[in-house]
Amino acid sequence: MMDMLDNEEPRTKNETTRRLRLTLAYDGRPWQGWQSQPGGRTVQDQLELVLQKLTGTHVAVHGSGRTDAGVHARGQVAHLELPEESLLRGESLVRAMNVNLPPSIRVLHCEHASSEFHARFNAKGKVYEYRIWRGDVMSPFEDGFAWHVFKRLDTGLMREGAALMRGTHNFARLSAARGDISEDERRENAQGLTRMIQRVEIFEEGDVLRLEFEGEGFLYKMVRLMTGSLVHAARGRAPLEWIRQLVQEPDGVKSHHCAPADGLYLLRVLY
Repeated sequence: MMDMLDNEEPRTKNETTRRLRLTLAYDGRPWQGWQSQPGGRTVQDQLELVLQKLTGTHVAVHGSGRTDAGVHARGQVAHLELPEESLLRGESLVRAMNVNLPPSIRVLHCEHASSEFHARFNAKGKVYEYRIWRGDVMSPFEDGFAWHVFKRLDTGLMREGAALMRGTHNFARLSAARGDISEDERRENAQGLTRMIQRVEIFEEGDVLRLEFEGEGFLYKMVRLMTGSLVHAARGRAPLEWIRQLVQEPDGVKSHHCAPADGLYLLRVLY
């Protein structure tokens, strides 16, 4: 989430390869996030391991952005390149990869893409969902897939807070540093902390409270901090004015109310 991206550069056109675009879904619980790490316990590592098994060579998989450990995806997008003569394309590649992938990772769709297409650099925005379970007893079917908040929530206040988050703002107080720089250094780059959020909507579906966030981009832990802060206020522990200050006064103390990874999903990437 939520997502600070790697330093890969766009690749130049290669006449001997065909570029393919994958749509992926995964249960984030077993994995240390999307991006490759030593030890191979990430979604990207698993995809590349399977592709090496299928092709006999290393095939780089480039995602639209990172998801963190425990975060799920229903519509992650990635691209890769295979030799032009390879028979692994379309449905044949989908079947071959899914047979070899762990059950928690699935390739949903594969299509040909322009040689200029890049899953990260061509993305125009993303949609995330956060699921909250409001029942007194946590459903075993939601455990690990939603945040259990069993005390009453003022959903009217949440909607007012969500409205304040829409638009273009410096989200310094509703995001986090990954650890490579200090918080003071991070805040010096106001432009890098500014994001345009088109939509924050709240849907009540029985015991499930579902939040959708649509924006041009999201910072590290941004959706989880937005969600956690809205819930904190909706529990009666902070006024609506606190939400307004978090959004409109970026120099203040950041929010420390971060919703757990369990309830967060990358729904789709917009191109």
